[in-house]
Amino acid sequence: MTIMANDLKTRGVTLLDEALKQDDEAIISVRGKSKYVVMNLEHYNYLRECELEAALMETHKEIKEGKAKILTADEHIKALHDDL
Repeated sequence: MTIMANDLKTRGVTLLDEALKQDDEAIISVRGKSKYVVMNLEHYNYLRECELEAALMETHKEIKEGKAKILTADEHIKALHDDL
């Protein structure tokens, strides 16, 4: 659902509540152009969890392919300082 910024100004959170009952996300349009996305916190947390899961899977893949280094904390700090 797309919400016009002026409608949001006049109706506020009530308009967002109505929009999010119909869909997981609502787009806010400013001067006829889509500019923002609004979602409820539960949906946002779900998307963050998906993003973190994808990053974890990518990390496991890189470890399996030998693209990762396993270092102690001291070795890691030394490597960071060596890169400066």
